Amino acid sequence: MISVFDYGAGNLRSVQNTLGAIGAEYELIRDASGIQRATKLILPGVGHFGQMMRALDDLQVRDALIERIRAGIPFLGICLGLQALFTSSEEAPAERGLGIYAGEVKRFRGNLRIPHMGWNQIEPCRVNTLLASATHLYFAHSYYCPVVPETAAVCDYILPYTAILEHANVRGVQFHPEKSGPAGLQIVKNFVESES
Repeated sequence: MISVFDYGAGNLRSVQNTLGAIGAEYELIRDASGIQRATKLILPGVGHFGQMMRALDDLQVRDALIERIRAGIPFLGICLGLQALFTSSEEAPAERGLGIYAGEVKRFRGNLRIPHMGWNQIEPCRVNTLLASATHLYFAHSYYCPVVPETAAVCDYILPYTAILEHANVRGVQFHPEKSGPAGLQIVKNFVESES
């Protein structure tokens, strides 16, 4: 069963609707014991990096999340849920990320509209389990994750950045699959049906 961590993210309902649309059984969890018993875990996210990390700390789940991710639980981070995997973010320099991957989440700077809102094409860098070929997906963010060795697909908006991260048991997407139509549904389904 899929466990969706509920820390109060604004996109929780749309993630639930997506799971329902593909017929996936899931449960909402809000504590460390829920994380410990999960067999697959989704961390959705919309909003502010600092607020999210403080919410995880207030719920006393930081250590459980890190432990389970490092132990190999299949994990999907959506938008801010991807950004949380990194060391830090310019959005809240005083708050620590989960530190699963080294690097700083940075704010877009340039002549294009910020936040990056709307449909944009992503390009796979290598074979990955979430996406077979280039497609257009829905983005809504002002901050981006750097391109790292674990990057599986990039989006080019002002500069290339990580659109999909895939490494061992960890998956992360900067776009919102729950708002990306059939392609987004397929990406979530690919995670649900993956072996790891």
